[in-house]
Amino acid sequence: MKQKHFIDIHKGATAPIVLFLMYFYNQWENQTAWTYLALHGTYGMLWVLKSRIFPDKTWEQPSSIWYGLYMWFGLTLYWVSPWIITSGYFNDGIAVQIPVWYSSMCVSMYSLGVFIHFAADMQKHTALKLKPNRLIHDGMFRHCRNINYFGELLIYLGFSLLAMHWIPIACLAAMMIVVWFPNMKRKDRSLSRYPEFESYRKQSCLFIPYLY
Repeated sequence: MKQKHFIDIHKGATAPIVLFLMYFYNQWENQTAWTYLALHGTYGMLWVLKSRIFPDKTWEQPSSIWYGLYMWFGLTLYWVSPWIITSGYFNDGIAVQIPVWYSSMCVSMYSLGVFIHFAADMQKHTALKLKPNRLIHDGMFRHCRNINYFGELLIYLGFSLLAMHWIPIACLAAMMIVVWFPNMKRKDRSLSRYPEFESYRKQSCLFIPYLY
């Protein structure tokens, strides 16, 4: 199996998992839970579609069962948010309810993140298909070398902030430290083979446009 098979199955399982949590904790009237289901559940389906239509070569590598389970464990940390929202474990057994303006902010953050992430991946897939073995430094990647990861950050912040607790943010930070940043550094080392990379590196940011 490839790495993407484990990832796609996990992403696709998000909506059923959130629905199960809503059923288990009887949270059918919890607006925050429904909002979370709409956002993260939809993202899971979009990811699976993206994986089939314009896959990322990063996840096309073969994977053992054990490494696949390791990735599953890491991705399962993202399910902490819906558990907190539905269980009320950190809120004296009362399920999380959030202000409308706060929920709207999370939805807006998610929407912007989906556009950035998917548009960047589509540009990369198309550019490499039409002109392989070239440095992509225009369009979405003009000012940021990992703009797709920035889009993911906005997406997962939208999910995590809905829980109104620090644990989902800590899980996201751990994923960034363990997976995202090493991948970014590895990508920079790979792109350094292009003569124009050094100039591109100096005029672009690693992760967050215009900041870092």
